[in-house]
Amino acid sequence: MSQLTQLQAMGTAERRKEARTVIASSYLGSTIEYYDFLLYATAAAVVFPKVFFSGMDDWVGVVAAYGTFAAGYVARPVGGIIFGHFGDRMGRKSMLIISMLVMGLASTLIGLVPGASVAGPWGAVLLVILRVFQGIAVGGEWGGAALMALEHSESGKRGFAASFVNAGAPTGAVLGTLIMGAFSALPNDQFLAWGWRVPFLLSFVLLGVGMFVRLKVSESPIFKAALEQEEAEKAQAEQEAVRQGMTAKRDIPLFLVLRRPKTLIFTMLAGAAGFALQVVLATFSVTYAVSKGADRQGVLYAFAAASALSIVFVILGGKLSDKLGRRPVMIGGLVLFIIYLIPMFSLLSSNNIMLIFVAFAIGLMIHSTLFGPLAAFVSEQFGTTSRYTGASLGYQLATLLGAGFTPGIVAQIYKDSGQDTTSVVWYLAIMSVVSIVFILLTRETKNNDLQTVQA
Repeated sequence: MSQLTQLQAMGTAERRKEARTVIASSYLGSTIEYYDFLLYATAAAVVFPKVFFSGMDDWVGVVAAYGTFAAGYVARPVGGIIFGHFGDRMGRKSMLIISMLVMGLASTLIGLVPGASVAGPWGAVLLVILRVFQGIAVGGEWGGAALMALEHSESGKRGFAASFVNAGAPTGAVLGTLIMGAFSALPNDQFLAWGWRVPFLLSFVLLGVGMFVRLKVSESPIFKAALEQEEAEKAQAEQEAVRQGMTAKRDIPLFLVLRRPKTLIFTMLAGAAGFALQVVLATFSVTYAVSKGADRQGVLYAFAAASALSIVFVILGGKLSDKLGRRPVMIGGLVLFIIYLIPMFSLLSSNNIMLIFVAFAIGLMIHSTLFGPLAAFVSEQFGTTSRYTGASLGYQLATLLGAGFTPGIVAQIYKDSGQDTTSVVWYLAIMSVVSIVFILLTRETKNNDLQTVQA
């Protein structure tokens, strides 16, 4: 019996049970990966300017620290291509295991990098190298986790299932921020000397947990069915080629994606603003609130509490997109965020932890309506035999464009404007409008048949 026939014959209860297991493992794995990746964002906001770029003007040090932060986003598309290629050839599961291993080791080693007082500029160089490995790992992780959840799920529930992968981002942010916040309660000299390192070293423990979970999940049934069909077609093509004295060639997943560059470009631009808004909340907004006199630990805990609330809204956003469509929900989230930008910065500058929490909570809840459907929206644009590559590349290019350089650009804009947020608001609003336009230009995908093998 073929894999496709087995997939069709599998009982509804059995499929749902397997889907729940895979969704849970994707969520947990994504949480661990994003704990590692976003922990760096928190450290870049409150630690790295003083540890690796000491002696500079405060905001110059912040811009330099955000430059190392950007290196991870530059590397994410590379990770998407590498892991996507092998994920479309060998399977989703094995790539998820490797990506988690790379991320866990890189994050642990960041906790051992010596500061500028010991290693001079070489500390920052090592930081960038390890950040690049983090980027490669998360570039491969997201696509595999999203596809495992998506391809194990029933039609009409894919947005809900895939949203758990994106819910791993705020969950990881909560975990990382709480742990970093706890250590920030140390006296400042101890926190900067060693306290900030402990959350990174704990990555090794999380790596063990994540590997245990990842090894227990099953491969995507849709991928196995597509691979079986592709192998049958390949064997037929080889027989035909032999008869004609030619050599049959197997298409490379990246080439399949690049044959439809419009899909890739539109997907990238449609998702870019969501990542810009996300990373501004996690980095610049934290730095901005602290610079206005708010207590550093209080701001970190306010962000963590708001991130915890947003987890539910990410999942609700994905579920809502199963009913209304991916595009209406995502556009609605962007429009609301544009309206909210000015009040948000006003709340962040209040020097009142409760109002700062409200600023983060509203911002993240609005952002969640965009972020929830995004995993399904991106993944459904591509066919099964190139979906890992296409979804990973589209998603990671969106993160590079939207999030990679945004903290540094926003910090520079803020510094050059005499520390006025008006220019920052305009920058983020324009990015949001651009994404709205490209979401409108991109096809609605909630009713796509994922079992159809296509390029």
